[in-house]
Amino acid sequence: MEAMINTVKGWQENPVKFARSHGVSLSSETEATDSEDKRTHILIVEGFLIYNNKPLIDIYDKCFYISIPYEECKQRRSTRTYTVPDPPGLFDGHVWPMYLKHRKEMESNCEAIEYLDGMTPKDDIYNKAFESIQNSLLNNL
Repeated sequence: MEAMINTVKGWQENPVKFARSHGVSLSSETEATDSEDKRTHILIVEGFLIYNNKPLIDIYDKCFYISIPYEECKQRRSTRTYTVPDPPGLFDGHVWPMYLKHRKEMESNCEAIEYLDGMTPKDDIYNKAFESIQNSLLNNL
């Protein structure tokens, strides 16, 4: 987590320089405005424990959490192919209980989470998140 925090902070200091140093190609438009610092840069931090670390939570401007119910989660996991297959009972005995534990911890640590329904189509989830980010950007101008 410390490495992730340092990485995010490095990006915050200079997103264009950070992108270049990590081999991310930038559009000529972004390159041209680099010195003017007029562009809006967005970094997406993704992971299942990203809201369980207070120093990391303090960095975020927006927090989204996509949730699905137990049955859907169990069904989706059962369709995955792992190099070493899950032993019988792993989902009910470990995966789901740990999910509940970490979600409870997350909810007590991070008040600004916007919950998104993982049962809705991906485009709808994207549009809700995009609209929320866009509204935040417009309100902070």
